Amino acid sequence: MNSAFDASALTARAEVAIDVARKVGREAARFRREGKPGALNVENKGLQDFVTVADRRAEQTIREGLLARFPEDTFMGEETGGQSGSAGTWVVDPIDGTTNYIRGFRHWGVSIAFVVDGKVEVGVVYDAANDQVFSAIRGQGAFKEGEPIHAALTTDPANAIVVLGHSRKTSFDDYAALSKRLYERGMDYRRMGAAAVDLVRVAEGVSDLFYERHLNAWDMLAGALIASEAGAKVAIPPVDTLLEDGGPVIAHSPGLAEEFAFLVEFEGLAG
Repeated sequence: MNSAFDASALTARAEVAIDVARKVGREAARFRREGKPGALNVENKGLQDFVTVADRRAEQTIREGLLARFPEDTFMGEETGGQSGSAGTWVVDPIDGTTNYIRGFRHWGVSIAFVVDGKVEVGVVYDAANDQVFSAIRGQGAFKEGEPIHAALTTDPANAIVVLGHSRKTSFDDYAALSKRLYERGMDYRRMGAAAVDLVRVAEGVSDLFYERHLNAWDMLAGALIASEAGAKVAIPPVDTLLEDGGPVIAHSPGLAEEFAFLVEFEGLAG
């Protein structure tokens, strides 16, 4: 580990990130709930890819809250960009699941990860649906509101619930074929539209798989660490690759490793 980030330094960052994520998440929820029609100022970044004034305000608040306490850290956000630094970098999605947020579907969250030397050392996700914060520090377990959480013990695919992500960046035919394969194995599946929250659902044992073929780093890094620390099996490309280009994420209950090995092989993440 970078000597500048011992256990106390990472704990301090996790504590601040938890407070910031909760504050920003609750404020975004209040703004959505109380705002007048048109107050979100929705802009279209691409087909089914939106940004709102709430995203921008949330990211600015997160940036200010983190860098005020840790001014030597660098910051990379979905809306304002940035680059990873030689010290530690905050990688942030201020509202993951913006389309859900816009329409009033409360499956969205705030995702904050802290990366050092190509490793995610801190992950924090605010879950808007339940007004709860999930968190992890590498090597110290995963928590929901300070209480330990663990991935499900499911071993029979016929008892599994899986969550699949999909965007227009990847093939719908592949997505449909995968859905069919899982269905034929007896699994029930969902598509929820907020990867950070989908990953913590695996971490807390609510679902047995989250898989998406392409995400940006800010969508997945915090949730991937939390899921891994909760005992889930997580496969992602190297963090530096994700920061540059994004990529796939696979997180699943450990008892179904054989069942989902084909996904790891398909994405070239084995070994």
